Amino acid sequence: MTTSNLIAIRDGEINGGFYSPAKEKAAIRGSFQHRFVIFRRLRYIAKLKLLLLVFCALCGVGLLISRIPSSLGWNLRYPSSSFSSSRGGYTVLINTWKRNSLLKQSVAHYASCHGTKGIHVVWSENDPPSNSLKNYLYNIVMAKSQTARKPDFKFDINEEDNLNNRFKPIQSLRTDAIFSVDDDVIVPCDELEFAFSIWQTAPSTMVGFVPRMHWIGEKKETHVSYKYGGWWSVWWMGTYSMVLSKAAFFHQKYLDMYTNQMPASIRNYVTRERNCEDIAMSLLVANITGAPPIWVKGKIYEIGSFGISSLKDHSNKRHKCLNDFVSLYGYLPLVPTNVKAVDSRNEWFW
Repeated sequence: MTTSNLIAIRDGEINGGFYSPAKEKAAIRGSFQHRFVIFRRLRYIAKLKLLLLVFCALCGVGLLISRIPSSLGWNLRYPSSSFSSSRGGYTVLINTWKRNSLLKQSVAHYASCHGTKGIHVVWSENDPPSNSLKNYLYNIVMAKSQTARKPDFKFDINEEDNLNNRFKPIQSLRTDAIFSVDDDVIVPCDELEFAFSIWQTAPSTMVGFVPRMHWIGEKKETHVSYKYGGWWSVWWMGTYSMVLSKAAFFHQKYLDMYTNQMPASIRNYVTRERNCEDIAMSLLVANITGAPPIWVKGKIYEIGSFGISSLKDHSNKRHKCLNDFVSLYGYLPLVPTNVKAVDSRNEWFW
C-alpha cells in the first residue's frame, strides 16, 4: 500500500467513502516496510490538517443555517457573533450527588487550573451542604489556585433533585465560557486549556471530550428511528454528532436558553425520566447553530465507581430519549462530523 493510499483513507476517499480509525490502523499495519517514510509525512500532514479541519469546522458554525422548520415552532437562529468569548477564562460547573469525597478531589483539581475563574457546585440533595464541607472546599480553592485573583467559589443550591438543575442560569458570572463536568471526571489542566483555546475560536458550539453519535435505525414508510451510539461506535466509525456535558465547554447563554427558551416539554421529559439532560443540551445547541460540536481528543479520568450510565438498561433508555426528543422537535437537529481537535505535540499519529 502506498503513502497516497494511506492519506486517501484518512480523507475518506476509498474503502467506502468514510474514515474509520480501524481502517487507518489496518492500513498502517499493512505498510510496515514503508513505515518510516510514512511516519514523517503523516506527522507533517497531521499538523496541517488539524489547522485546516478545525478551521473548516469553525467556519461551518456560521455557514450552516438552512434547516428544516421545527414542529414546535422553536427553531432559533443566533449569529455566531452574538456568542462573545471576550471575557477570559472559564467557570467550572460541577454536578454532584452524594459523593463528597469525589467532589473534594474535583474542586481541588480544577482550582489548580490556570484558566479557572470560578467554580460552581450544582447541589440538588435534600439537605444543604454542611458548613464544614463549605469551609473545606473554600479553603482548598484558595490554597490550590495559582492565580493572583482567586476563583469565585459557590454552591448553587436547589430545592429538588432534578437533572435540569445543572443547566440553570447563573447570575454575575465572570466568564462567557462554562466547563460542565461531573464530580467524578478529572480532565488534566493542560488538556482543559487546549480545549478552552478551541472553544474560544468557536464560542457558539459545544467543545468536549466525550463524543457520541446518533445512528439511523429502522425505517418504516415516512418514519425513521435512531439509535444512540456510545464510545465504541464512535471509535469504529470515526463519526460523532454530540459531545456530552459530563466534560464539555459551552457558552453561558445556553444556560438561559435551556431553562427559559427550550420547550418545557423537553425539560419535563428529563424530569420524568431522570436521564438525558446531556442529550437535550446537545440537541439545543445543534438547533441553535445548525452545526456539529467539536470533539477534543484528550485524556480524562473517571474516578467514580458508579453513576447513571452504570445502571441496568441505560442504553435502551438513551435510545428512547433520542427518539422522543426528535419527535418533540419534529426533526433531528444533530449534525454528524468526522472532525476532531488534537494537540499534535502530544501525538504520534492523528
